[in-house]
Amino acid sequence: MTRYRASAPITQDWQHFRFEVADGVATVTLNRPEKLNPLTFESYADLRDLLHELPHRGDTKVLVIRGEGKGFCGGGDVNEIIGELLKMDAHDLMGFTKMTGDVIRAMRECPVPIISAIQGIAAGAGSVVALASDFRVVSASGRFAFLFTKVGLSGGDMGAAYLLPRVVGAGRATQLLMLGDTIDAETADRYGLVSELVSDEELPQATERLARRLADGPSLAYAQTKSLITRELDMPLGASVELDAMTQALLMTTEDHAEFHAAFNDRRPPQWKGR
Repeated sequence: MTRYRASAPITQDWQHFRFEVADGVATVTLNRPEKLNPLTFESYADLRDLLHELPHRGDTKVLVIRGEGKGFCGGGDVNEIIGELLKMDAHDLMGFTKMTGDVIRAMRECPVPIISAIQGIAAGAGSVVALASDFRVVSASGRFAFLFTKVGLSGGDMGAAYLLPRVVGAGRATQLLMLGDTIDAETADRYGLVSELVSDEELPQATERLARRLADGPSLAYAQTKSLITRELDMPLGASVELDAMTQALLMTTEDHAEFHAAFNDRRPPQWKGR
């Protein structure tokens, strides 16, 4: 655990999904396969809190989010969430919608690279969790559905109207968010929503391969790259170039940058330290 955590302990028991860490790779498994791994009030809150803790654990270089069984995540549980929301007043409804948005903001602001491994359906909130990830490894059975309008709500839920146009363009985003239709993996790949398209059988290996590459790579460089991608989405060119210059100058002072130079001259692979 880093010294910046101070008195707050790291959570050891996540009750609303399965959480494991092995050799720098943390894995969240949504584990309600009988209902296509829906999110609940509690799993939203746990995911938000985990994302805030990850940079302080000291054992995590990359996070993989996956679903158990035939689907990735079918969205919010219809009865456990929607049924309860119908009973709430404006104060509690705002608390819920802010919490769901906090998950997506935490995903984008977390310095740890995030991979979503997607088989079967990623619908509603599940599609936005996938969208907010840095990488989406998708199997042939994968499907995406930003179906919020089909339940009478805005398609711009949880930051989808911000993120999706930046990934697939405004035209495709309008089509997906307004109509709420389900698209298959090949269509999602054509739209630019897929980082890597693989067969169903290859999904675990492809995800592990990417996770291993990220975990073994220059983690400080990855973290700063993710931060710049997120921060510069709304910045003018001049400010972006200035921020790039300041970040690059800082990274030029790191052990990792010096290690690259030494490894290059020694004709060996760099031994990255993330420092």
